[in-house]
Amino acid sequence: MKDLMGQAIWDYHHGNAPEDLLTETSISDIDELPVKYLFRDFQEMNAIEQRALQLSSGKVLDVGAGAGSHSLYLQNQRKLKVTALDISRKSIEICRLRGVSKTVCADILEVAEQKFDTVLMLMNGTGIFQSLDKIDIYLEKLHLILNDNGQILIDSTDILYMYDRDEEGGVLVPADRYYGEVDYFIHYKRDTEKPITWLYLDFETLSRAVRNNGFRIEKVLQDEESYLARLTKA
Repeated sequence: MKDLMGQAIWDYHHGNAPEDLLTETSISDIDELPVKYLFRDFQEMNAIEQRALQLSSGKVLDVGAGAGSHSLYLQNQRKLKVTALDISRKSIEICRLRGVSKTVCADILEVAEQKFDTVLMLMNGTGIFQSLDKIDIYLEKLHLILNDNGQILIDSTDILYMYDRDEEGGVLVPADRYYGEVDYFIHYKRDTEKPITWLYLDFETLSRAVRNNGFRIEKVLQDEESYLARLTKA
């Protein structure tokens, strides 16, 4: 794994001639992702992120912490006990250098079964599930690490709008897979990461999956095609 996202975060923090990341999916063209965006503060975050951070409480696990911006806000402004989790070693090192007190470099499926009051999964948190046929594995793990009165705050986007329509208005979606399953590519400094499978979920599909795995769900916020959901144990 090349970890180009982690390398970009590392370069930006150290002033090592950082460049913008380039991202694309199997259904969209290349788009620029300024590395500075990953270091934004609370005022620069979108409405979904801000609401999730305001709702966070107790002992928090920040899944896919990246450069640690969410963790730092919760730790320094909200005074919560936060663990920043990411599979990227370089990202986790930058979290530490920026002052995040507790960090773990691991896949969430490998996390020791300690309990959390809030599990935070932002910036298309459902992406970690990869595909519909793997979602139960992740939800089972999340159920194990969540306190009985805890919450999972997770966001996603219904990307149906990105598909073409026929003359009758029908949406031309893939016949062999759920339309929210896409291949995700990252480019950085003329290098390209091996594509990963990334999952965008519409709210109803997420609702069915979590209810089948012992959760209740509520939609906290809708922002255009994106939404924030709160999961609690049933």
